[in-house]
Amino acid sequence: MKQIILIAAIGENRELGKNNDLLWHLPDDFKRFKTLTQEHDMIMGYRTFRSLPKLLPNRKHIVISSKKLTSDTDQLVYCGSLEEALNYSKTNPTFVIGGGQIYSLSLAIADKLELTRVHGSFDAEVFFPEIPKNEFELVKSEFHAKDDKHAYSFTYETYIRTSR
Repeated sequence: MKQIILIAAIGENRELGKNNDLLWHLPDDFKRFKTLTQEHDMIMGYRTFRSLPKLLPNRKHIVISSKKLTSDTDQLVYCGSLEEALNYSKTNPTFVIGGGQIYSLSLAIADKLELTRVHGSFDAEVFFPEIPKNEFELVKSEFHAKDDKHAYSFTYETYIRTSR
């Protein structure tokens, strides 16, 4: 069975972004994202895909879009639904990388959450869904203080599904 992992950086109030952009710049979180998703398929919404600076190396980008789009590279495929995207994905695990609507759709089938909790409150228009406490357990937490490269302190949090 394919493992589905939601990966996101969120504020204290589950903030994700505004104006199709992140609310912070955390180089160590980018490195962690790269390490975890490398060589795996990533499912995302169209707006999240458009916010990427380019196709990320060594990962397949599976973009959910209601528009009929085609790609000229095998590193990018467009799908019309989450179900189609999951069927297309070949890697185990498969990562869901955003945005808010895609996280909301996929939370019910997620096996694991890899979150970076950014310590602060932010003005946002997109939010991560509420994590059902009776379905997920926090199994790992690693705090990082702010420093000269990180304007905010943050904590890596790993949750695993305990029930559906």
